[in-house]
Parts: sequence; structure tokens; C-alpha cells
Amino acid sequence: MKSLPIGIQSFSKLIKENKIYVDKTKYVYELVKNGNVFFLSRPRRFGKSLLISTFEELFNGNKNLFEGLYIYDKWNWEEKYPVIRLDFAELKYSSGQELNASIEKFLDTAANNAGISLERNADGLIPMKFAELIKKLHKAYGSQVVILIDEYDKPVTDNLSNKEVMAANKRILHDFYQVIKATDEHLKFVFLTGVSKFSGLSVFSALNSINDITVDERYSTICGYTQEELEEHFKDYITALSQKLNLTYKESVAAIKDWYNGYSWDGKISVYNPFSTLMLFDKKRFANYWFRTGTPTFLLDLIRQHNRPQNFLGELTASDSSFESYNPDNLNEIPLLFQTGYLTVKSIKSSIEGVEYTLNFPDREVKDSFLQCLLSNYTAYPQESMPELFKELSVKFQNADSKGLEDNLTALLAHIPYQLITESEKYYHSIFLIWLKTLGFDIQGEISTNRGRIDAVLKQNDYAVITEIKYSTEKALEEMLESALKQIDDKKYYEAYLEKKVILLAIAFNGKDVKCKFKTSDTFFV
Repeated sequence: MKSLPIGIQSFSKLIKENKIYVDKTKYVYELVKNGNVFFLSRPRRFGKSLLISTFEELFNGNKNLFEGLYIYDKWNWEEKYPVIRLDFAELKYSSGQELNASIEKFLDTAANNAGISLERNADGLIPMKFAELIKKLHKAYGSQVVILIDEYDKPVTDNLSNKEVMAANKRILHDFYQVIKATDEHLKFVFLTGVSKFSGLSVFSALNSINDITVDERYSTICGYTQEELEEHFKDYITALSQKLNLTYKESVAAIKDWYNGYSWDGKISVYNPFSTLMLFDKKRFANYWFRTGTPTFLLDLIRQHNRPQNFLGELTASDSSFESYNPDNLNEIPLLFQTGYLTVKSIKSSIEGVEYTLNFPDREVKDSFLQCLLSNYTAYPQESMPELFKELSVKFQNADSKGLEDNLTALLAHIPYQLITESEKYYHSIFLIWLKTLGFDIQGEISTNRGRIDAVLKQNDYAVITEIKYSTEKALEEMLESALKQIDDKKYYEAYLEKKVILLAIAFNGKDVKCKFKTSDTFFV
């Protein structure tokens, strides 16, 4: 059984150490054959660096590494090309001066390694030095140059909360990337990866020939594992997991799919998060591996700033233009959450008006973790208290404990700063749903019936809670509770759930004041 390639981003190391490699060289071959300047966005820890490394070894002509892979008998191994590989994650960029110095040091090192002497050493001439390196490499090797840039946007994305540093880094990167267009005749192939497609960096403005393959269905599975790849390459690990957790093979596959499969960039084929999947097979325990490696603090703060928590209660739609480019000075959290991997494409609808994307959480890992972080960030409610609270609330729902739920909701509202509270019924509805979804309850909001729309339905194994939420600054809380219960009864919202024990729940809000009232089927309707 081959060992797992956890944390390995070097194609050469992976092959030489006989690690499991899911062959993606078909896509590598198609890209080189069909164009010369590409951009790919994928979330962090999704295999972008390994893909860059694969390109590097290919253009270096290291034939022995590719034996047995798709590309092996299709590539001209006699041709070799000089490669400039730059990973911005390895540079320093906490200020414009630091970024400038890091890039200059990289260019000098690349030149020295190639036996080339660069003449322009004056500060502030990074673009000229980059252009000189490209031209001299072309001349020295007699072959056009390959440029591979990983994390092209990191000096910007890591400084989004520091406007001054971000602006300085943008200017430096803008001038740096313009060189790629200016030296086109010297270039064989250019491939850039990153998380987000930011405007103002010259890559997508000055470099107008770049082909963005992020949502191109031909390359939708270039990173990550498809279902077939998972079961072909990791069958022994699935078996070992099954034995450890006392599951059947089929049950294990279903659980792995629920936890880690769901990322899609074409709305048709989904792939597994490679990092989480590998960690699962290593630890033999289901957990939130990918999410733990980088909680999206800035994104959560952005959601708080825009104050739209209800956006994350179901599917979202976005137009094609939403993904064209982002202005880092005026960010929209929805497309940014898509690019960073917290949302993914569930379906794509094309028409003469354009393309519409339906977005949602990719899998259980991301959904549960993100909602927990969102609730904690929004209300300061401690995440570590949530598992115990789930058990506590389950008893209160089942026992129709009005005062108990009221106390819990009062405690939740007490954690929310007044400046974040929006005086509307929709806001309180959203907070209630996020709260219960985060805790792990099976709850759905705004369910349409032939008589109206139910605010929320919470379903457990043997009972269903039909919920109506009211908000007013003028009506008394008790008056709103009776109005909510009467609405449920008049519109017979409970009819579709009579196979279970039916519990009715009315909740009334006025600022941070709240009251709840349960009614069970045997005491309410006959």
C-alpha cells in the first residue's frame, strides 16, 4: 500500500518516495497544447502548488518522473525550457519595501542559479530586472521561457485589513506583472495560481490574453479527487477506515462523501477536498481538518460589516460578472467566499442574458465549521459550548419547554452588540436559524405550502417543530405569540408533518426582549 502524500507539494519528491499520485497530467498536457497564458483559482491546500511543481518538472524534461502517467508517451522529452518558478508564499510582504526587496532577491538568485549576470541593480527597477532575466534566459538556453507563479495574490490577500500595505503591494505587483505582457515573444508558457481574481494587479487588465480556467468545465477536476479517483487510489485506506470505525465499505464511502465531497467549478462534477481526505485516512477519524488550518477571520468580519447573516441559510445566486474580478478596496463577501472555498458551484444556468451560478456550502465540514465560526463571530457565543447546548436544547424542544428556550434565546441575544442588531423580523429569523443550524439541528426556513410560508421547521427523529417568528416594537410580546400560533393553525402549516409528533412554536422579539410559547398537537388542534 503506497503511503499518503500529506503535505507534499513537490512532484519530484512525491514520485521518488512512491507516494500515491492521482494522475492529473492529462489536464497539464491539454493546457500546454491549447494555449500559453493561464490563470487558475482554487482554495488553499487544494493542490495548486503540486500542479505548479508538475509543470516545472515537465518543462525541465525530467522524463523518468512521468513514467506510467498519461503524458509520458505524448510529450517531446528532447525539448527543455528554462523555468522561472515564483511562490509568493515564500516571500516577505508585510510592507511595500519588504515585498520589493524579496522580489529583487528572488530575481538575483534565479539569475545566479542560471549562470546569468543582471546589470540593472538600482532600487525601484524590479520590472526592468525581471524583463532582463527573461530575455537573457531565452538567449542563454535558446528556448523560450516558462513562468510559473504560485499564490500570485498573496501579498494582497494577506493584507486586506491593512489598506496602506495592500495599496503599496498592489502597485509593486501591477508593475511586476506587466512585464509578462511586454516580454510575450520570449515566453513559451505562463501559469498563475491564486485564491482570488483581484483587479488592479495588471494580470487581468494589462495582460488581456490570459485565459482564466477557474470555472472552465474542461478543467473542473484539475485539482481535488473525483469519486472514481478516490475509490481507485485509496481503496485500501477506505477499507482500513471501515475496520477502525466498524462500518461497511459502502457506509464509509457515503460518510467520506458527506464530509469532504462537494466542491465543484462546473456545477456537474464534484471533487473531494484533498487535504481533508488525506488527513482522514491518516487519522482514521472524521473531523474538520481543512477548516482548522485557516479560520476565515477577515471574511467573517466582512460579513459582520455588511450585516447579512441570512445570506448563508441556503443557496445563493451570483452572476458571471461577479467573478470577473474583485476590487480589494470594495469587497463583496459572496464571490470572495466562493474563491476561498467556503462556497462552491452547485449549478450553472446559461442564457442569452448571461450566466447565473447557484452557490452553497461544499460539504459538511465547511458548512458546520463556517456556521459555528459565523455564530461565534456574530454573537461572541463560545464555540466550545455548542455541543453541550445541542443536547440541552434537544430536551427543551422535545418537552416543549417554553421558559427554557426563552432563557437560551435571551442569553444568545445578550451576546450580540446593539450596533449589529437590525430591527426587522427577517434579521431575527436569520439569527434563530443560524443558531440552530450551527448547533446541528435539521432545520429549514421559509417553507412554502399551498396556504402560505412557514418561517421554520425543525425535524428530529420522532417530532417536528413548526415555528412562526414575529417582531414588533409596538405590539406586546404576548400578543405576538398568540398571533403567531393562530397563523399556524389558520393556515394549517402542520398538515405535512402529522406522521410525527407535532410541536408548534411561537417566538416574539422586540430588541433584546424575547418570549417563546410551545403548543403540542394534543393541546392545540383537534
